[in-house]
Amino acid sequence: MIFVKGLQNIPSNLKNPSITIGNFDGVHLGHQALFKKTIECAKAQDGHSIAITFHPHPTRVLRPEIPLKLICDLEQKIEWIEEQGIDILICIPFTKDFAATSATNFVKNILVERLKVSNLIVGYDYSFGRNREGNINFLKAQGALYNFQVHVVAPVVVGSLIVSSTLIRELVSEGKVATACKMLGRPFELKGEVIEGARRGGPILGFPTANILVKEDQLCPKVGVYAVFVKIENKEYEGVLNIGYNPTFGGQQLSAEVHIFDFSQDIYGKTIRIKLIKRLRAEKKFSSPKALIEQIQKDILDAKTALSNFLKSGKPL
Repeated sequence: MIFVKGLQNIPSNLKNPSITIGNFDGVHLGHQALFKKTIECAKAQDGHSIAITFHPHPTRVLRPEIPLKLICDLEQKIEWIEEQGIDILICIPFTKDFAATSATNFVKNILVERLKVSNLIVGYDYSFGRNREGNINFLKAQGALYNFQVHVVAPVVVGSLIVSSTLIRELVSEGKVATACKMLGRPFELKGEVIEGARRGGPILGFPTANILVKEDQLCPKVGVYAVFVKIENKEYEGVLNIGYNPTFGGQQLSAEVHIFDFSQDIYGKTIRIKLIKRLRAEKKFSSPKALIEQIQKDILDAKTALSNFLKSGKPL
């Protein structure tokens, strides 16, 4: 996949472009349906499949007072879109000036004149442009005017719920990572740098942990204990993650600590990715370190069961 930052860097040799547009936070099943249709349209015309996204997220520019916590960062988004098979990903820097672009000018100046769009693929609820003035009916009229096809992709439903980035953020915040996994088509990931911790895990409890720096703008699951896979460089390990405040030791600051099974490497300073499979229990205060150790031993057994079931059936029973 070719990654293009900024409209000024768009290649000039695009062929019959089929284009989809969105923020694509999480690259969930709904987004994947858009990419699949985009690639299908491109192949039908022997053309390029193109996705257009924005960075930073428009909400962070237009409504900075809203504490929007995203499912993934730009690096993860690029990686997951590439996995879908898109030919070209264009990332447009989102500014207040760009937000003032009218829907008419966006279509004429960017989609038609600069990209020479052949097919435009959008979701059922898509809107864009200044004050979100461009909707699907508008796009269809523009398509008739400029001779491009508009394809509308229906919502993707899991159970009785329509998949959306907003819903996935809510599920993760509530600790419902197993349901979020179904909507993402992959486990939710907590990504972070391994930092120096309180050093209680190994010396005091006998279970060494890697402490992860959780950034303020990062989507963080509900406090508790989770069964996880841990990706370090190109290898994956099983583990159990605690997100919380360490009440047994009087902790006051939110921390994320993962005990990685059968692992003893020094990974301070490395960025690791933790895939959350199942929330095992809520965080609680124990009467003594001994009681906490007994609970951790149980957590490890429960985590191994959940991870084994996930590998066998895709469900962390």
